[in-house]
Amino acid sequence: MLYPVYVHKDEGSAYGLTFPDFPGCFSAADELADLPRMAQEAVEVHFEGENMAIPKPSAPEQWGDDERFHGGYWMLVEIDLARVSARPVRLNISLPEYLVRQIDAYAASHHQSRSGFLARAAEEAMRAR
Repeated sequence: MLYPVYVHKDEGSAYGLTFPDFPGCFSAADELADLPRMAQEAVEVHFEGENMAIPKPSAPEQWGDDERFHGGYWMLVEIDLARVSARPVRLNISLPEYLVRQIDAYAASHHQSRSGFLARAAEEAMRAR
C-alpha cells in the first residue's frame, strides 16, 4: 500500500523520513536509493509487538498546512503490510517437551514470551536464508 513519507535533508546530514500516518515513526538513509527499504523497516519496527490497527494511507495534500512538513518533499512509498500486521494469529504446534522447556527458559531469561521468541527466531531464520 502506498503511504506518504515526508523527506527532509539538512546540509551534511542523512535524509530524514517522517510518516504522518504513523505518529512517532521515523527513519533516515544516507542514500536516496535506500529510502524505500528504510521506510519499510521503520514501519515494521514501529508496529512490532503492538496490537494496534494500521491506518489507511492519507494524501500528502492533507498535511500541506502542517508546519512540521515544510522545507522538504513528499514521496509515496510502497509498504508491504503483510510484513507489518501486528494482529496475532493462534497456532497449534507440537514440539518435543525438552525443546519447549529450553525455549521457555531462554525466552524468560531474555524477557520475552514463548510466542515472541518463536516469532523472532522464525524471522531471523528466514532473513538468513
